[in-house]
Amino acid sequence: MKSLKSIILCGLGVVLLSMTSCNDILDTEPYDQFTKDNYFTSETNVQLFANYFYNTFTGYGSGSGDYYFNTLNDDQASTGITKWTFMNVPGSSGAWSTPYEEIRRANTLIAAVPGVASMTEARKANWMGIGRLYRAWQHYKLVRAYGDCYWVDQVLDPNASDILYGPRQPRNDVMDKVLEDLNYACQNITDNAGSRTAFNKWVALAMKAEVCLYEGDYSKYVTKNTERANRFLNEAKNACQEIMNSGNFALNGNYQANFNSLDLAGNKEMILYKHYILGKLAHGTIDYTCGSTQVNGMTKDAFDSYLFKDGKPLATTALNKSDHGTVVVLDDNSGLGEAHYIDITNVLANRDPRLSAQVDHILQFPGCGYARFGGAQSTASTGYGVFLFDTNLIDNTNRQSTYGNWTDAPIFWYAEILLNYAEACAELGTITDDDLNKSINLLRDRVGMPHLTTNVEADPANNMGVSNILWEVRRERRVEMMYCMNDRYYSLLRWNQLSLLDTDKNPNLCRGAYVGGYSAQGVVTSDVTIDADGYINCRNNGAPRQWDPKYNLFPIPDDQHNLNPEIGQNPGW
Repeated sequence: MKSLKSIILCGLGVVLLSMTSCNDILDTEPYDQFTKDNYFTSETNVQLFANYFYNTFTGYGSGSGDYYFNTLNDDQASTGITKWTFMNVPGSSGAWSTPYEEIRRANTLIAAVPGVASMTEARKANWMGIGRLYRAWQHYKLVRAYGDCYWVDQVLDPNASDILYGPRQPRNDVMDKVLEDLNYACQNITDNAGSRTAFNKWVALAMKAEVCLYEGDYSKYVTKNTERANRFLNEAKNACQEIMNSGNFALNGNYQANFNSLDLAGNKEMILYKHYILGKLAHGTIDYTCGSTQVNGMTKDAFDSYLFKDGKPLATTALNKSDHGTVVVLDDNSGLGEAHYIDITNVLANRDPRLSAQVDHILQFPGCGYARFGGAQSTASTGYGVFLFDTNLIDNTNRQSTYGNWTDAPIFWYAEILLNYAEACAELGTITDDDLNKSINLLRDRVGMPHLTTNVEADPANNMGVSNILWEVRRERRVEMMYCMNDRYYSLLRWNQLSLLDTDKNPNLCRGAYVGGYSAQGVVTSDVTIDADGYINCRNNGAPRQWDPKYNLFPIPDDQHNLNPEIGQNPGW
């Protein structure tokens, strides 16, 4: 991976249109002349340059991406259990280098805009706002991963900048600068106010809400700075309120349609989404959740977090608590004829309907594969197949193609804003029933679940040491954002709860569906590992995932120490 110094040299080489390689640019013209004299001569070129920022949001993917593929959390499990991102200090890491490449890109724009004579001051402020928004987002990603890092607000001269060789700056100082950039962006971006596929004021506010909620919670639970926590939580709340009061956004009537639609253009819930077109830009997320590759299924821990239809959790509901399905005989059109399966329709009928949108009603596991629509049979690590992203509006061949899916991917959307608002209010200790009615209860209305009130009874499963209402707000976030943007991991990180990912302390992270007792019907074979209680054991005798406080931050890669001995290292590494 590149060092920070080489990033500064090569950053312009990945600008726009893949015009040439980094070395070509260095061999032909100095990078500052290319930036100022040859390219940034009109607003059209400024816009073309800035369009690249949108492309860096991954959305859906094929083998990796912002949805489904992230299994370092307590919601999903891969066979053998996903380990921590870093177990040892790496030689290099894109988690460090890539954001700095993008920061240089943002700073290149910010430095060039004032010199474009054809633009008015208002137009310049708009593009400066977009550059500063993108710069803020990249610094936020660095702080989230590494804590202390370098705040870079100019196109640095690699031969003259002390910042390349000095110590890292405190994370709080960097995040204060991030907030300054976000505020500037929110106040000055005027373009594309009605767009859902371009940076605009609403995207800036959505970014601000996420960043400030993270920083507020982190300050409250990790660095224990109450004044700072309240300041950032109020900033998050206010950003959410501005979006909520705008009248520009509303919840889509169908929860699953946010994730399996061919075109999100008419969906008022979207603030920013990524559009896909077959043959031009497509993905394979559906294929990875319904093809022959084993699915990373939902954990029993996550399954049990869904409320029952009476609005109560597993421990206190009066409804049937059983998670045992019934045996059915069916032909799944895979060409293998009729077979015995475990159908959990009866289980799902008692739960929050979002669970039915998330998992298949037929369990699928080694020795009992299932084809949702014919073709290849799928198995899931936990037995719970991932249903959320699939749609029969795509033909069966393309559904099972790694680059044949063209469903659109949300990047920022209104449901997340409502969750951010409720959480900020709850963390500030000011949440009211009215706050709930204009946030979480709108999400519950969409799926027909009972309302949440501030007078909520205790759930014995509350293992975070927080108030009853905060526990329920966090539960709502979990079930609404399941499989999305690795939100669960970053939520646990900012709540100082990554220890919940320790599989020794939380064995339900290694458990899946109940399949015990079905051997006589020919459903369960020796191909699947079952624990003493009859649940799928997806750990498969692999090593446990044990938590250490050092995992709260990534280690600084070795190549950065070689370049700069003053960079330091994060605790425990």
